[in-house]
Formats: sequence, C-alpha cells, structure tokens
Amino acid sequence: MSFNTLGLSTPLLKAIKEQGYTEPTPIQKQSIPVILDRKDILAGAQTGTGKTAGFTLPILELLSRSKPKDKPHHVKVLILTPTRELAAQVGESVALYGKFLPFKSCVIFGGVKINPQISQLRKGMDIVVATPGRLLDHLSQKTIDLSKVDFLVLDEADRMLDMGFINDIRKILEVLPKQRQNLLFSATYSDEIKKLSDRLLNSPTLIEVAQRNTASEIVKQAVYPVDKGRKRELLTHLIKEGDWKQVLVFSRTKHGANRLAGQLESDGITAVAIHGNKSQNARTKALSDFKKGEVRVLVATDIAARGIDIDHLPHVVNFELPNVSEDYVHRIGRTGRAGNKGEAISLVCIDEDEYLANIEKLIKKDIPKVWLKGFKPDPSIKAEPINQGGGGRGRGGNSRSRPRNKAAQNTAKSKNASGRRR
Repeated sequence: MSFNTLGLSTPLLKAIKEQGYTEPTPIQKQSIPVILDRKDILAGAQTGTGKTAGFTLPILELLSRSKPKDKPHHVKVLILTPTRELAAQVGESVALYGKFLPFKSCVIFGGVKINPQISQLRKGMDIVVATPGRLLDHLSQKTIDLSKVDFLVLDEADRMLDMGFINDIRKILEVLPKQRQNLLFSATYSDEIKKLSDRLLNSPTLIEVAQRNTASEIVKQAVYPVDKGRKRELLTHLIKEGDWKQVLVFSRTKHGANRLAGQLESDGITAVAIHGNKSQNARTKALSDFKKGEVRVLVATDIAARGIDIDHLPHVVNFELPNVSEDYVHRIGRTGRAGNKGEAISLVCIDEDEYLANIEKLIKKDIPKVWLKGFKPDPSIKAEPINQGGGGRGRGGNSRSRPRNKAAQNTAKSKNASGRRR
C-alpha cells in the first residue's frame, strides 16, 4: 500500500514525498481512513510507530476540504501532549506535513515566556499543540478561544494521566464544543485510560498495532546484573568497548542524571543531562547536540525523555530500572523506531530484582541475562530498600518506589508539616 491509496490530496502527498516516506506504517494504514470518515478512535500504539503522522495527515486533509478560504483563522484543532519536547516534535510534524497548505499552527508549553505565545495566538491559529498546564494559563488569561475546535487529539494519554494531568484535561474538556472528533492515543491501557475514553469518545474505532503493554519485538533486550556501586564503571566499559556513538541513558532522578553525565565526561565520554529543572533552551540544545552526534550520551529522566523522537537511535540503557513496569516499555520504545534495529540494556543491581520480575511479567518474556566478566555482582551484598526520593544512598533506582509502612508515612508527614529534617 502507498500513501496515494489513503485519500490524501496532492499537497499532503508532496510533503510526504519530501520527507522521504513511500509506504505508510501499520498505524497510519489503519487510522488515516477511519479519521477521514470522521470517526473517533482509541489507538494503542507505542512510540516509533508513526502515530503522529497517523493523525496529523488526515486532520490536515479534513481541514483542507472544509475550511472556507475567506474566513479568519480560528483554532480548529487542539493537540494535547504531556511534555514540552513531545509538543515541539508534534508541532514540527504539523509544520512539515502542512507546508503546502494555508493553515497556521503554533506550539504552546510552559518553561518559556508566555507573551510571545500570546502574540502568536492573536494572529489567529488553525492548529494548536499544547501541554495542559500552559493551555490552562492561556484560558485563564482569555488569550485563546477554543469554542470552534473540531478536532481534539490526546497524544500519549497514558503518560498524561501518569503525570497527574487528569484534572487539567477535565477543565479543558469543559470549554470545548460538544460536537467534535476525538482521537486518543496511548501506548498502554489502564483503568484510568478506559474511564477517560468512555467519557471522551463517541462509539470509537479501536486501533491496535501492537500487543498491549508489550515491548517492541524489534528491540534486542538484555540485563546486565551488577552491583550498584559499579554501574557507572560498567556503563563506561560498554560504551567504549562497543564504540557506541549515540546512547540514551535513563536515570531515576534529576540529581542522578546530572551526576552521571559529569562522571561520564570525566571518563572521556561526551555527555549531557536533560530533565525538568533544565531551561527549555538548555533542553532543546542538549537534544539537538545529541541528534547531531556532538554528544555521545544523553542522560534523561523519564518525563524529559518522553518527547525524544530519533529514528535511528541504536542504544537505550536503563541505568536504573523504573518501578512502574509500563515505564520500561516507554523507555525501550525510544529505540527500534521506524523499522530500525535497536538495543535496550538494563544495569540491574540486587535491590531491583522485584522490579525486573514485574517487568518480565508485563512483557511476558524473560529478558536474557549477560554476566560480564569482571563485573559479576558480589554475592555478599544483600538487597536494601530503594530510596523514596532524591538520589540518596539507596542501591537501586526508580522514580516511585515501594509503598512505605504506616509509621514511615506518618514520620514523613510530620517532617513535611514542621519543615524540619532529621
């Protein structure tokens, strides 16, 4: 099947050809005709499946069919994403595919000044890509009018719920027209996603291009058992011995990401950290340098990595396992994209054995173990609870650790209330 058979007009086909694409991906084959039929969809698609083009292309086509040329620009399409990086990536796709069409689009997110965004919105925009928090800022200041929205897209809806955006999404839904087309994309399904889809979607078509909650089969996965104190040494060894040129490394905390990037630099490996405390300009530059190959290693937290879109990223390393198993699926989905092979390696210490077992249960397979000579774990080291918070002395690594007992929770509450540290 080629894009010519999907009902897209000449300006879109020309833009697609310029991007070098000839054949649609499975998600595009399934979603484009359904969206063109003006039906709601619930799409289960992991990163790297081409889902962004799967909704931007048909939406642009429908806009080109219906928009009167002599009317002012109103926001007709609202695309919500969980992170700034993903918003920027989606905004770039809208601009690339719509370059031969007369529509105006912009991206609005937090972490940057709001006034330039207000100036853009005043010019009239057909398509707005936004993160929920900054969109609510504009709504409160009455700098955006969503009363004429025809299309609502929730991209990576599972991550938006994980990040606590459900109330923001509800507030946004309240100001949208009741009659609109809704497109919900999620890499994983949960009870919360089902509740949201029941409220949001009208007799949706279910589209699924991969088994639920499974890691991409094209990604070669491996676990390297190692003591926590030797993880950095092992990572440096793997990068140098394998002559890896481009590696995305996941860290549990912002502080840990900064520390690891500095340590890799001291080992003679160019590295930069990317996380929520970095300014948007710093994050954009770090990602740009990484894509261009000027930096070998990008150390990222889960949230910051969410918008990273690199077709040929060969290596992903879990320096610390996430305790939420679905996050593992999201992480390794950064590689093995667009039909390319990828490798996902996890450095696992004894404290993380439970997390590893949960991940393997979720993806329904045992991840091969590689016992590297010189880095085998010390059998005398016993497992310790993984730290709750910010890169302290726990041996493992995750963003949300195991529940604490009641006494520990009460102690933490009293600390927060008094503002004192022991």
